[in-house]
Amino acid sequence: MKFALAWLLAASALVLGADSDWPMFGGTGARNFANTVEKNIPDHFSVTKGKEKGVKWKAVLGGNAFGGPVVAGGRVYVGTNNDKPYDKSITGDKGIMLCLDEATGTFLWQIVHDKLGNDAQDYNHEGVVSTPTVVGDRLYYVSNRCEVVCADAAKGKILWSLDMIKALKVSPGGLEGCVASCSPLVLDDMVYVVTSNGVDQNNGKPAAPDAPSFLAVHKDSGKVAWSSNLPGANILDGQWSNPAAVEVNGAKQVLFPGGDGWLYAFEPKTGELLWKFDCNPKKSEFKPTVGTGTRNYLLATPVAVDGKVYIGVGREPEAGPGVGHMWCIDATKKPANKEKDLTPVGDNFDPKAEVNKDSGLVWHFGGLIVPKPAAGGREYDFGRTMSTVAVHDGLVYAAELDGYLHCLDAQTGKELWQHDLGGGVWASPLYVDGKVYMGVDNGDLLIFKAGKEDNEPIKIEIGSSLKGPPIAANGILFVNNGVMLYAISGK
Repeated sequence: MKFALAWLLAASALVLGADSDWPMFGGTGARNFANTVEKNIPDHFSVTKGKEKGVKWKAVLGGNAFGGPVVAGGRVYVGTNNDKPYDKSITGDKGIMLCLDEATGTFLWQIVHDKLGNDAQDYNHEGVVSTPTVVGDRLYYVSNRCEVVCADAAKGKILWSLDMIKALKVSPGGLEGCVASCSPLVLDDMVYVVTSNGVDQNNGKPAAPDAPSFLAVHKDSGKVAWSSNLPGANILDGQWSNPAAVEVNGAKQVLFPGGDGWLYAFEPKTGELLWKFDCNPKKSEFKPTVGTGTRNYLLATPVAVDGKVYIGVGREPEAGPGVGHMWCIDATKKPANKEKDLTPVGDNFDPKAEVNKDSGLVWHFGGLIVPKPAAGGREYDFGRTMSTVAVHDGLVYAAELDGYLHCLDAQTGKELWQHDLGGGVWASPLYVDGKVYMGVDNGDLLIFKAGKEDNEPIKIEIGSSLKGPPIAANGILFVNNGVMLYAISGK
């Protein structure tokens, strides 16, 4: 995940364009990791030193690069740290936004951010983890210092920045520490971000409950248009997801995933709350202890397809495995209550039930298996997830932290197959060219044939943990293993 620049400006990047750049997380504002434009994307190659095959170029990243690369206007952008500096005069731990030439991988420029000096808010050696967004000649991202940054996409000159800590009293945080992370959404003349406002690492409570979690700023100036402090005092941990956009009857909605496990939809210009949906069962309970608790928050990014929204709940990997839930929500449904709540009643997840006639529930997948399986068996249908789904041809490809890839019917949520990936998963699956590319934490890139039947994937050893999603642009597959970025041509 070249989209036409004119289209990006006019139509706000909700639909795949005729060209084949991949200028933001998920390719478009709908955030769907399904690239229907690219063809002939390679599935047989090697990046092993001395045995390289099909590698067009490779570029050194820092010691960490969690975000996916984006491709726009002949350039590749990716966030990283300064462990392997391109500019030897810049030393020490820094956050780096790196720009490379798309054709050759040659270093073009970088934007350097000092650290906050506080692991609780800017974890050491994490670097810039925001996947940037390119619209026209502008580059937007969130720095490790919790700043919304707008830069010249060609030269890397910062045009404006908004320090959310100083200006808005945001307190980025999490139970295990934090680094601000959001891939901005740009719609028309506005930029939308999740601020990373989180809990105090020392007591597990929101440090700044009145500060905004969701933010809209004018894209040309960085001035705040509106903000919301939802979820406020109900934040469970950190807030590190990304906003998305859905179009309903010609009107756009901005979707914000909350650190309380609720998904919120706002009117883009005014910030009016349109609806909300609790993505956890009512009886679930959050427990900060590793490996415990049944209530989760939203790390995955919502995906919008044909007025429906797909998202799963999860927690950061340090919290360990646990029960999860995948949802399909009808964004066209209008709330019938003053709270604007589209959540199903109680823990009844039957969309046809009379009590749910006013809910936005289309389907639910996951939860504990009843009766409990024998010792050694999985206790739930779907585990916690950080991954954003790919939806194509009536199928949903959804990965979970435990290391399983699921294929679900997009209309009903029925599981068609699941596959044990052999390692944990942070990355999102990518559908492209009739295949599903899935990065695994053990360094394997697994390539499945897309479709309703499980199949044995092609395995490519990438050599280091694959935490960011692979993308395809202009005939090339880009794979980030945290320390190297590979451009794969297959030739």
